[in-house]
Amino acid sequence: MRILQLRWKKPANISSSNTPLSFGPFNSTTQTRWKKPANTAQTRLENRTRDPNLDKVTTQYRKLQLILNLYNIVYTKKRGPFVSVQSLSKWAPHAGINTITTGDLLQKYPHIFEVFTHPFKRNLCCKFRDKFVILLNQENDVVLKNEDENVMRLRKILMMSVNGTIHLHALRVMRTELGLPENFRDSIIIKYDEVFRMVDLEVVEFIDRNGLNDTDESFGVAKIESWRKKEYTEKWLSEFEVKYAFPIHFPTGFVKEPGFKEKLKNWQRLPYVKPYKRELMYHLNRQTTEPMEPSKRCDELASRSAVRYEKRAVAIIHEVLSLTVEKLVPVERLAHFKKDLGIEVNIRELLLKHPGIFYISTKGITEIVFLREAYSKGCLIESNPIYDLRRKMLELLLLGNRHTRELGMEREVKDESEDITDDENGWESREGDFVIPILESFADDNNDSSD
Repeated sequence: MRILQLRWKKPANISSSNTPLSFGPFNSTTQTRWKKPANTAQTRLENRTRDPNLDKVTTQYRKLQLILNLYNIVYTKKRGPFVSVQSLSKWAPHAGINTITTGDLLQKYPHIFEVFTHPFKRNLCCKFRDKFVILLNQENDVVLKNEDENVMRLRKILMMSVNGTIHLHALRVMRTELGLPENFRDSIIIKYDEVFRMVDLEVVEFIDRNGLNDTDESFGVAKIESWRKKEYTEKWLSEFEVKYAFPIHFPTGFVKEPGFKEKLKNWQRLPYVKPYKRELMYHLNRQTTEPMEPSKRCDELASRSAVRYEKRAVAIIHEVLSLTVEKLVPVERLAHFKKDLGIEVNIRELLLKHPGIFYISTKGITEIVFLREAYSKGCLIESNPIYDLRRKMLELLLLGNRHTRELGMEREVKDESEDITDDENGWESREGDFVIPILESFADDNNDSSD
């Protein structure tokens, strides 16, 4: 026995706490428990199939949002057409720019920022280039002109709500994505008092939401109904297959588990209460009318009702994304509509459960959800004027520090103008030359006093 103990004894230099228990004659009955891999929303988010095209759009979208946040901060300060680089470095962290210094930012995007020396204070200053500011002003003009579309968007969101009311905070958070003006409360809600009514300071109500006229029937039709009609007429699919179906576009490399196609087919056929319908009665399937035990019947009814409720939540989120300008929105902003729209579910869990309809991108700090059917190769299929203007801003951003012909011409014109002013004064520009006229004026004053 002593010989066996010496034979199976562990080496002294190996720690027993760090190494697994080795098999031997004295521990053959020891049980080893294997930890089950975690299956949570976070693990499913990390293990999902990535879409590089939409991830690239997310990276570009985030960069543009940081520049726009910085512009809004500079604009609200109202210190003039330009600011000092020192002040800009203080405001940049408030805009979310923390991973790059202000000097590198100005040097990296010369097509957006113009850096120059102040003529009197001799400190570095910067301003947004005229081309970028013109695009921003054009976007604001387009948003103000799209008053009818903004009324339509607000009206549809209110029609999808449970009680016909929406909190203004939720609309204010998604104002940029919905294409609403900054003062939409006064310019739209209060202006169109025959459509909207302020119940409270922060709650808006849709008037006569059930008594629509014949001319307003299009407001109660979801965007997906046009796709279903196209599938029914052009592809000759049966109404049973298309009536409650959604367009499915899986990313490249998506792995389908055994039985996945059958589950998806049954889910596509499953009826649900559409977003603009107010009926809360669910039609039962033929299988539920068959005789069965009461407990099993109740469990099956509850499971079917839960699945249909979940499908209605998918339809509501699909319609909200269809109403946005770029067919994308940060996931955290959708959470503000949960109570008003009646989607009391875990939104991120729901989006991850349907990867063929939605895609969550985690590039950056915030998670952004895309409507898959609206994008093709990283571009929006059906563009709009606001999206086109934002793409032009993004093109200026993506130019980086590349030297283009237009940028070179601007620099040449600036240098020539400085040379002309120096020639008119009659001296070459040197550092500290602005002191000479001041000294000459003092000399003239002394001569006059002596005379």
